[in-house]
Amino acid sequence: MKTSEIQIRDPFIFTDHDANMYYLFGTTDPNCWIGPFYGFDCYKSADLENWEGPIAAFRPKSDFWGKQNFWAPEVHQFNGLFYMFATFKAEGAYRATQILVAQDVTGPYEPLTDRPITPDNWMCLDGTLHVDKTGNPWVVFCHEWVQTHNGSIWAMQLSADLTHPVSKPIFLFNASEGAWVRESSWPEQDARYKFPTYVTDGPSLHRLRNGTLVMLWSSLGEKGYAMGISRSESGDITGPWVHNPEAVWAEDGGHGMIFSTLEGELMLTFHTPNNTPDERAIFVAIEETEHGIKLIGDTK
Repeated sequence: MKTSEIQIRDPFIFTDHDANMYYLFGTTDPNCWIGPFYGFDCYKSADLENWEGPIAAFRPKSDFWGKQNFWAPEVHQFNGLFYMFATFKAEGAYRATQILVAQDVTGPYEPLTDRPITPDNWMCLDGTLHVDKTGNPWVVFCHEWVQTHNGSIWAMQLSADLTHPVSKPIFLFNASEGAWVRESSWPEQDARYKFPTYVTDGPSLHRLRNGTLVMLWSSLGEKGYAMGISRSESGDITGPWVHNPEAVWAEDGGHGMIFSTLEGELMLTFHTPNNTPDERAIFVAIEETEHGIKLIGDTK
């Protein structure tokens, strides 16, 4: 399959330098909003253009708590295993990030625990793994606008085996702090008073060569779904976080991540357009700047 033939949202690349192979994960249900909900597929490629797959990376068993909104799987290698951080929801339950585990990058993945890792009674999504300078794992995630009006991004330190938090949630920033972010036109449900709403979506961490920790994240900009970048002034996940005033990608695309190519160059992937079923992954070469990244290549 060609990249242009794969419907996918929230693309995530795991680069296997030993096998000279890329593995593409993402939201792969045909309609992730209303279902049916199957799980997550994986594709593999040596050139980011020609792909083998789909490979069934995760298929839920009947007793798995998540029944809908199978969103944004990410795969990270940590302590010799492969961990998938992904979003799920069920009727009567809050949307949340669950951690799955596998022996092989392509799976099959199984739930690490019987419950989500994000806080109880919080509507959350898009948890990602961050490993700090001392090797401690963290989950970084969005507390959704549908519950808080002004979407926010939080972090919690996890145990070494990723099974439970070892800190309380730490607030990082609100969506409205980004100068490029615009108020959502999406109506808020079941609210007597209609507050302005701002979206946070898809946080992804990257440490620059100069040591600066930056975060890609998505929201709504002047021209629709967009993606910006922020940086931690301390170099640690706890911040404080400063936001670049202009979006990295300003129109109809987002939920991106930075990866290293097999040749050692940096590349950005994200999905565009943002409407179902037309979503596709694109890849663009980037270079680091003092405070973030700059796109230097054509999208493909």
